[in-house]
Amino acid sequence: MSEDPSPQPPPNPLTDILISLRDRVMGVSESVLSTVDGLLVVADADSVHPESVAALAAATLGVAGRMAEQAGTGPLREVVSRCGSGHVIVVGVGERALLTVIADDGLDLAAFQRESPATVEQLNRTLAADVPR
Repeated sequence: MSEDPSPQPPPNPLTDILISLRDRVMGVSESVLSTVDGLLVVADADSVHPESVAALAAATLGVAGRMAEQAGTGPLREVVSRCGSGHVIVVGVGERALLTVIADDGLDLAAFQRESPATVEQLNRTLAADVPR
């Protein structure tokens, strides 16, 4: 007689949104959703340390936001870092969260820019539904 396998945790709708982005945009390999102050919310990540990415994303967006303010170029939308073998993109999700996307060198940046607004909106709606009114 075999033992019952341990129960699977219930699916997290936030994680499902991150996985969907990875599936829809070529080159996206990992993503982290965090609070604006750098605390991890959820991650679709295997090779990075999500807590570190969350903290660094907050610092990255903070510095880039100050740069945009100083340059007078309007509100910051996203930070795209092109690296030696890929990209790191940090996008604000409403007023309380950040989405960090890690992509390989084959990132379809046009597809990402086309898909990311809907992803951000889904994340924002899901996060808002978790907050009691």
